[in-house]
Amino acid sequence: MAVIKPFKAIRPAKDKVSFVASRSYDEYSKKELDCVLDYNPFSFLHIINPGNSINRKVSVKERFKLIHNRYLDFLKNQILIKDNENSLYIYKIEKDNFNCCGIICATSTEDYRNSVIKKHENTLEKREKLFANYLQLVKFKAEPVLMIYPDTNEISVIVNTEIKNHPQCHFTTPDNITHTLWKISEENTLKQLQNEFGKVNSLYIADGHHRSASSNLLSLMSQKKNPGHTGKEPYNFIMSYLIPQSEIRIFEFNRMVRDLNGLTAKEFLIKLDKFYTIKNHGDHLYKPDEKHHFSMYLNGSFYSLSLRKNVYKFTDALSKLDTQILYKTILEPILQIKNLRNDKRIQYGHGKRNVLKMKNEIDKEKFAVGFGLVPLDVEEIKAIADAGLVMPPKSTYIEPKLRSALAIFDLSTSES
Repeated sequence: MAVIKPFKAIRPAKDKVSFVASRSYDEYSKKELDCVLDYNPFSFLHIINPGNSINRKVSVKERFKLIHNRYLDFLKNQILIKDNENSLYIYKIEKDNFNCCGIICATSTEDYRNSVIKKHENTLEKREKLFANYLQLVKFKAEPVLMIYPDTNEISVIVNTEIKNHPQCHFTTPDNITHTLWKISEENTLKQLQNEFGKVNSLYIADGHHRSASSNLLSLMSQKKNPGHTGKEPYNFIMSYLIPQSEIRIFEFNRMVRDLNGLTAKEFLIKLDKFYTIKNHGDHLYKPDEKHHFSMYLNGSFYSLSLRKNVYKFTDALSKLDTQILYKTILEPILQIKNLRNDKRIQYGHGKRNVLKMKNEIDKEKFAVGFGLVPLDVEEIKAIADAGLVMPPKSTYIEPKLRSALAIFDLSTSES
């Protein structure tokens, strides 16, 4: 059963919240980043990009120490302030016709190791170690891991009651996304939520697999170094954002390949015919609208590819995923792309306009062929996680994307 734990968050001062909170660092272009660093002295980006004011290159370890120092500066100057009591935090995100409302809390690395918290992606050991070392030196977590749980009426009732209260902060960012945060500190309400999550069999990581794995590695490393380990130390927990599974949005990643592996377009189509019923749609933009159907753009034409199920066998949850089907029927056997993560011949894209972008890139002859897919659904993600399997890279693009530093989990104290 899932363990959730309240904590004393470090949060931006009320008059500076909209200036401090940021998108994930890697979402900024260099031009955007430079602009924020030049004109917004309160941005959290100043903490995680401390080299901006130092005119020399620094080692990774030095950079992490500088980040910790900037973090301490923000605390000293009361740009960031620590809450006095352990709390859970309701965070609502509203964007266009989409909104979600979930709970920022601490979840257990022991639950992660025991597969109460379940994953659907592999992680890279090098990145796990790097981020675990980062956490050990900077001593805070600023971006929660996005996790989903089955919709539960009892939890929804508590959340919907709490959001009738006055929020801690409420602001809209330039990308027209509204962010609202409430704090729950009342002991009975905290216990009710912990009891209700104690009835939830599994939490599923939607976004943040490397952060989860690194938090687990930090926990194991820290336990070995601490002879007085109790299990209550902050290093035993993952800062998480939990939302009902009905409140995530899942988009597809399209695939573009730079060449046809030495084949002509005609030879390539003949090889595809083994697995697919193929229809040429000419220059009419085609997007698939059902499982096991794909769109393809090749030589100025869109094609629909419909899987011939009599020649492809479904053996488990992974074999039913469209991303896996595309890999096993086209990318690996015909185009000889073995490593979907590292092969430079393949590139991925997502977004509402990605089909047009894919077409333009192929028309410019930067790529030879592109494939469009139907988004996976949440039950497919859960089936993979429940079976202990992993998806091919870039199988899902998931929203919401969370702001960093709205609530920070401090790792420097002896107990959470």
